[in-house]
Amino acid sequence: MQPTRIDVSSATHVYPVFVGAGLVDDLSHWLSIAKVSRNKFLVSSPTVWKHHGETLSTALPDVEPLLIQDGERSKTLHTVSRIYESLILAAADRQTTVIAVGGGVLGDTVGFAAATYLRGVDLVHIPTTLLSQVDSAVGGKVGVNHTLGKNLIGAFHPPTTVIADPKLLDTLPRRELRAGLYEVVKYGVIASRPLFELLVADLPRIFARQPEVLIEIIAASCRIKADIVAADERESGRRRVLNFGHTVGHALESVTRYRRLRHGEAVGYGMLAAAQLAKARGLLDKSDHGALNDLIQRMGPLPSVTDLSQSQLLDVVRRDKKVVSGRLHFVLTSGIGNAVIVDDVTEKDIRFALQTIGVRD
Repeated sequence: MQPTRIDVSSATHVYPVFVGAGLVDDLSHWLSIAKVSRNKFLVSSPTVWKHHGETLSTALPDVEPLLIQDGERSKTLHTVSRIYESLILAAADRQTTVIAVGGGVLGDTVGFAAATYLRGVDLVHIPTTLLSQVDSAVGGKVGVNHTLGKNLIGAFHPPTTVIADPKLLDTLPRRELRAGLYEVVKYGVIASRPLFELLVADLPRIFARQPEVLIEIIAASCRIKADIVAADERESGRRRVLNFGHTVGHALESVTRYRRLRHGEAVGYGMLAAAQLAKARGLLDKSDHGALNDLIQRMGPLPSVTDLSQSQLLDVVRRDKKVVSGRLHFVLTSGIGNAVIVDDVTEKDIRFALQTIGVRD
């Protein structure tokens, strides 16, 4: 069965995203289709390699992996420095392609190393989580965290190809699968009522990891992101809608030091907060607001945030990279399938939204 192919346009090139079950079993073929160079440098994590190392080693027998720790606390310049050192010791040159095999955090970190080593070498993403397959592996944004905020250090470095195989999700813990689904919900809310309704109707099949429905939601999410990135690769306008749920979400991650919440879970809270703001402004009607709340509740419990303070979170929001000339650009929804960007959200508004998701005064 041929995979679904989505082409993504960037300022430098057009790259394919292949979505299909079993692609990693014939990985060398799909890399050759994408004209990936012979010199390959593969980076993964111990957890991913434990589950998928045998398959990947069979597919790429001459490639010795560098294994680094995954997780937001490892998404740092220190980890990037370790990747640089390994690239130098391997005599990697500008004809080398760096292959990132892992979740979104690993992809962002390895991608930043690829973007900056020798002023940029080719990059391939093989995402192993639902979140990375539907979102972070596509679009060219790479980077690492700083102690004062998430993703404050980064670059735009589009990959040469992305290979998204839903079979890699078979070993994913249910919580990680659910974390990725929040990003799919985001795509439905900002751009596609049919995708949102598919999630509502087929949630049991998704949690059962049926390949057909996984391929459908992965491909739909990638198409939406491809369209948005083609119109605004460097996030000067329309691409900002992809940050729906992320302003509050990033603040929650930062305040809890990336230990309590998965990224998708934080975005889930962020979407609830943004939807409440949209409803209070009269942008979002009661029906769509209820549908979003119901879907997020059906997906499972979110970690508690009742011990956090609004003031803590506001301090992080003020440093958000979406603050431009002192004004915070905040993404709201005017109905399932539509997003709007506003720049007049006040601290009082944010406190109200935080209160609705359980954050104390």
